[in-house]
Order: sequence, then structure tokens, then C-alpha cells
Amino acid sequence: MRHFGRSPVFLLIMLLCILVEWLWRESTARGYDLRGAGTSILVGIGNAIAGTLGAVAIGGVFAFTSELAPVHWPMRDWRVWLVGFVAVEFVYYVHHRASHHVRWMWATHAVHHTPEQMTFLSALRLGWTNVLSLGWLLYLPLILAGFPPLMVIALLAFDLHFQFFLHTEAVGRLGPLEWVFNTPAHHRVHHGSNAAYLDCNFGGVLIVFDRLFGTLRIEQPHEPVRYGLARPLGTLHPLKLVFGEWYRLLKDLRAAPGWIEAIRIAVGRP
Repeated sequence: MRHFGRSPVFLLIMLLCILVEWLWRESTARGYDLRGAGTSILVGIGNAIAGTLGAVAIGGVFAFTSELAPVHWPMRDWRVWLVGFVAVEFVYYVHHRASHHVRWMWATHAVHHTPEQMTFLSALRLGWTNVLSLGWLLYLPLILAGFPPLMVIALLAFDLHFQFFLHTEAVGRLGPLEWVFNTPAHHRVHHGSNAAYLDCNFGGVLIVFDRLFGTLRIEQPHEPVRYGLARPLGTLHPLKLVFGEWYRLLKDLRAAPGWIEAIRIAVGRP
């Protein structure tokens, strides 16, 4: 479900943001990692292809699950959209948090944490194996609760479009908005590999659930964010980035003395 199928208008906005950010980084002597940017574009293209194919399979499961729901809430009721938005945000928080704590899920999500420079283009660096990681199963209870599959998918798409704008150093703190919404400052911390910043700020559009469940951390002036993986893959090759964590996981699974130990590795922490 994590892919960047965009409308022409949104693509134009993306390109404008990328251009302005590039000019800003060059004017402030931060520099722009063009090789890393190229890798992000290639990985993003692969994600769009894999995501489209995966959406067909996942959409079929969503549609089948919807047939089993005892109730079906109307898509034209704004109250259903409001409740659905909060519900999807909560499940996204759970999904995102699980992707950092379950190694099988991390193997896909780790791709998004490989950029070592925080730019808008790093938002495109997404894994290709979301169907295999099974995180989409967490959204099935929403379908069974009666939310239309198209509504859940649309709200997830909005969530991911919103998060494109969080991947930048060009925007500072946003004052009172940071109490409720996810912001670039919050998301920069999420991408940090510093020990002080690991595994936090899992929200999508909202930061409310991080506040409720104690996973919120604030960007500190004395602790600059160090981006990338805690155990870097040491490559910019798109295929090695996409499958690097899977290779590490499968290597450890093969070395496990038994299937119980292998399961513990797969569901254990990265």
C-alpha cells in the first residue's frame, strides 16, 4: 500500500518543492547528495511498480473481507470519514511502530531509513515488499468494522501524500501545530539513527498517539540528527538497498538451530 501513484498536480507540487529545497540547500552550504537522490528516484520507481501490483492483491483481500462485515458505513457521510481518519491514523501508528519492532516487517521498512540526507526525495525511498511483510493485515479489522475499503485506501493515500512534506530540513519547528500534527521536526527525529532518537514518532498525519503511548521525542539542538540505518548497508545500489535487510534476516534464519529459534528471530526486534 506504500507507493507513489500521483496526480499531475501533486507531481508538479513535488517537483517545485524539490527544486526549492535544492536551491536552499546549495545556498546554505548544506550541499545536496545527488547520488543519493538518484538512488531514491530509482527505488521510488520500483516501489510504484511493486506497489501497484501489490495493491491489486491487497485490494482483492479488502473487498472479500468487506463482504464479511456485519455492517457497512456509508462513504457519503462526513462523520464516517472523520471517524475513519482517526481509526486509520491509529492503525497506521500501530503498523509503523510494529515495522520498527518486528524484524520481518523491518526488512521492508528499513529501506525508507537508508537515506543519510533528509530531503523531499528521500520520501520516495520505500520498500518493494510490503505485501510480503504482511503489515496490511492490520487494516483488516477496519474493513470488518464496516469502513469501506476505498475509504481506508483513500485515507492511507492521503496519509502518505502528507508525509512527503515531512522529509526536509528546510522547515523548522511549527509551534503549537506540533502538539497535534506530525511535522518535519518530528519526522527528522524519526529518521535519526542516534541512540537518543531510535524508534519514536511513528504517527502519520497526527502525533497524538505518540503522545498518548510515550513514543514522542523532540528534536534537541544539542543532539543533531544522524540519518540512516544504525547498521548501514554501505551501498547506494537500489537492489542492495531494497533487499539488504532481507538478506541479513534470511542469513540469520538459515543459521538458526531450529524452527522455533527462527520464528523468534523473524518476530523479534531488528
